[in-house]
Amino acid sequence: MSTTKNWFKTWFNTSYYHILYQNRNDEEAQYFIKNIISFLKIKQDDTLLDLGCGKGRHSIYLNSLGFDVTGADLSSNSIQHAKQFENEHLHFFEHDMRDPFTSKFDTIFNLFTSFGFFEDDKEDILVLTNIKNGLKKNGSAVIDFMNAQKVIANLVPEETVTRGTIDFHIKRRFEKGFILKDISFSADSQEHHYTERVKCLDYQKIEKFLEQAGLRVINSFGDYDLSDFNSDNSNRLILVVA
Repeated sequence: MSTTKNWFKTWFNTSYYHILYQNRNDEEAQYFIKNIISFLKIKQDDTLLDLGCGKGRHSIYLNSLGFDVTGADLSSNSIQHAKQFENEHLHFFEHDMRDPFTSKFDTIFNLFTSFGFFEDDKEDILVLTNIKNGLKKNGSAVIDFMNAQKVIANLVPEETVTRGTIDFHIKRRFEKGFILKDISFSADSQEHHYTERVKCLDYQKIEKFLEQAGLRVINSFGDYDLSDFNSDNSNRLILVVA
């Protein structure tokens, strides 16, 4: 059961997290990566960091395109899984994004809403400060976040998602500036309950965080086709920052 403010340390490290989200759209993710690489004119000899890489699906694809990629994630189980794909130009390591990096990168990716998990705004700003300090001169970062305004407007209060023999009972709510997703299920002869908790950061609030970290928005997009961002209609809030 996950009830602490550091819910992500427990939930992301379970096999059930990956079972629930096993149907993520890799084709869509690869489409986005191709688009953003082309837009940013990322060069083959650039070094890339996938921050919050999970099991490495974005890192592995970036590497398949010929890039030198490092994947970093807090989940030891995810990193252990990803390490089987390592090669001379693809490496994975455990890392809390609140800790500074020991290397610098040309581009840092923070994809699929891997931000805004922390109760204290100072910790979110610390993550952005680490990104700032982890960039080489003329480097940039890509933050792919949810469009909080649209998510709240279209919040599904309750649903059941079946994956194999497991029925995940999901309840969602907006509370004190966070979107909470309560996940309950029976598996392995036990009852389980986890709560995902992501801060509702709109464009203006993220921009303020970025300013405090010494970063500024260079470009903003509203979807993986790099369309313009619109707070009412866009599916994503994608920011290129430097």
